[in-house]
Amino acid sequence: MNLEQSVETTLDHRKGPRRRGAELERAILMATLEELAERGYSALTMERVAIRARTSKAVLYRRWSGRAELVMDAYKGIGIADADVPDTGALRTDVISLLRQISAKMTTPFGGLLRGLIAEMNREPEFGRLIRERVHGAGPATIRMLLQRAVERGEVERSTLDSRRAMVAIDLLRNEFLMFGAPIDDAVIIDIVDQVYLPLVLRPDRPR
Repeated sequence: MNLEQSVETTLDHRKGPRRRGAELERAILMATLEELAERGYSALTMERVAIRARTSKAVLYRRWSGRAELVMDAYKGIGIADADVPDTGALRTDVISLLRQISAKMTTPFGGLLRGLIAEMNREPEFGRLIRERVHGAGPATIRMLLQRAVERGEVERSTLDSRRAMVAIDLLRNEFLMFGAPIDDAVIIDIVDQVYLPLVLRPDRPR
């Protein structure tokens, strides 16, 4: 009997109380995060998640096509990719507020897990696609909303919304996190906004 069979025997899901719906899904997603914390994405299997969640692989596969989708839903469930939309009345303070929110998420234990998952993107194309859509997509979607309001206030040209310049602040913050980890010094956030981002996106006739 191998290790996983031994653990499965000890944690036989049939011996526990029967769970359904949201309760079962929460147990599965939490088990996924715990497996990631202990073993990393490369060693995560649907079987081990099922064992930890006291359920069966068949139950997992009825909800998720594979581990990539399961992991992304686990992250979505804890709100790591969520961000409130700041509304301070000016692009500068909106963007600073957003970057501080993202930076705070990176300081949590799940920020370290996210760093490990991003490292797996090139090894598994489907997983990389999901990260770009579900995790990386949250910051860009929010900053586009900030820019849209800035366009309406006359701070930014409309053409900026669909340009590469729009995402520079998010990209620089992510690179800082991947290179140096967290916490990210607030002075770095201010420099990203004042020294790089605003000069790129503000209309030339607008004060910074």
